[in-house]
Amino acid sequence: MKWVTREKARVDRIACPWLISRFIDRDPTFLFVPSDQVRQVAEREGAIPYDVGGVELGHVDGRCSFESIVLKYELHDPALDRLAQIVHGADVNADIDITPEAAGLKAIAFGFAIVHGENDHLKIALESPLYDALYAWCQRDVAKVRPAE
Repeated sequence: MKWVTREKARVDRIACPWLISRFIDRDPTFLFVPSDQVRQVAEREGAIPYDVGGVELGHVDGRCSFESIVLKYELHDPALDRLAQIVHGADVNADIDITPEAAGLKAIAFGFAIVHGENDHLKIALESPLYDALYAWCQRDVAKVRPAE
């Protein structure tokens, strides 16, 4: 399947391709275009738009795009829910304090954007192991026995 979003990706637009390729589409093609061309390219290419205003897989009802994808594709996994919370905090400035890991993820994602600029496909390739590691950490974190409240 083809997926299309805005160019110059950072947090959500890199986390979403990781999520898509790991849990939804084993052979995705990601297109990064100027924001005013996303809908046109989606229609022309038969691509699924994400992380752009006014689409189902965008920021909707307080969710970031990562969370919208988890919801749409019914990915029931406590570790993904934990990761989604971190991505949300890193992506939504007003919610940076939602979890302590969000600020670290934001700093790392912005660092990749500084170093690799507009090369969105390279950022996906380089950051995917980071999301693999963070997901593994989330799996361990949610597996901990929590005291009753």
